[in-house]
Amino acid sequence: MTKKTIAFSSASVTNYFDADFSYLGKIVSKDEGIIITDENILKAYSKKFQGWKVVAIKAGEQHKNQQTVDSIIDQLIELGADRQTFLVGVGGGVLTDMTGYVAAIYMRGIRCGYVPTSILAMVDAAIGGKNGIDVGLYKNMVGIIRQPAFILYDYSFLKLLPQAEWVNGFAEIIKHACIRDVAMFKLLEENKLTDFQKDKELLSKLIQRNALLKSKVVAKDEYEHGERKFLNFGHTIAHAIENLYQIPHGHAVSIGMGVACKISEQLNSFSDTTRVTGLLKKYGLPPQFEYDKEQTLKLLRADKKKEKDAISYILLHKIGKPYIASLPFQQIETLI
Repeated sequence: MTKKTIAFSSASVTNYFDADFSYLGKIVSKDEGIIITDENILKAYSKKFQGWKVVAIKAGEQHKNQQTVDSIIDQLIELGADRQTFLVGVGGGVLTDMTGYVAAIYMRGIRCGYVPTSILAMVDAAIGGKNGIDVGLYKNMVGIIRQPAFILYDYSFLKLLPQAEWVNGFAEIIKHACIRDVAMFKLLEENKLTDFQKDKELLSKLIQRNALLKSKVVAKDEYEHGERKFLNFGHTIAHAIENLYQIPHGHAVSIGMGVACKISEQLNSFSDTTRVTGLLKKYGLPPQFEYDKEQTLKLLRADKKKEKDAISYILLHKIGKPYIASLPFQQIETLI
């Protein structure tokens, strides 16, 4: 096990890489801890949860809403949860987002930590303190930035991860490479998904590399006034089409990266679109998609990143060199 603590402006987060789930009992007392997970994970890993109090919710992005939050809070009250309670979110990005949100609002704030069980959660969703819920088609419209106390990485959870979720998670890894790590981009080009699936050490290093990359970006700009915005590469269009078309988050981000590369081409002669889209295809991700432009623009106009009649869009000068462009919606309509 490798232990790394990252200091943020509001709190420090301890990362336990290549750990075993049983170590959770040394971090959180079973008397104080309550695990929040989904029904699928509870069924698959019931033995791991023995001795813990568990709240299980329905799986899927469609349940990431206030109704589910209310259900979790009702169950916490029934379990006698108080201000000393420690919530532990065990699951993918939906679980970590919702656990963090509930922990932030229950009794005006209690402690929480995460055990991410998907690639996407391990390299992205569980990191950085962003949490929240969707409101209708509007993704993550309600939430707060609040850091967990810890993130525990137990790679054994990946043994039962569906192939589609491996693909889904690698979209965020490719995103990190595009905005911050040229060497990792080359590493991904030199390998393929099955290489990481078969080689535990190779995968472990990749997950740790991505987790620390994102953590360090967030530590410099926790509340997204500058550099943290680069992590939104591919997410502008992604958030508009993900819930609109009920497609996986990673696929939506992949499509969004394809769009961002094309816009970068048009605005600053970005020359590596083929290289980026080729890497996305290599890992089973779609770099383009036929979507309703009017509906998409309508959702973009309500996006959290909008400022009056424009929106902050993350584009690329070259791989590893992103920049922020404030694009008027009228211009976006022409560009896409």
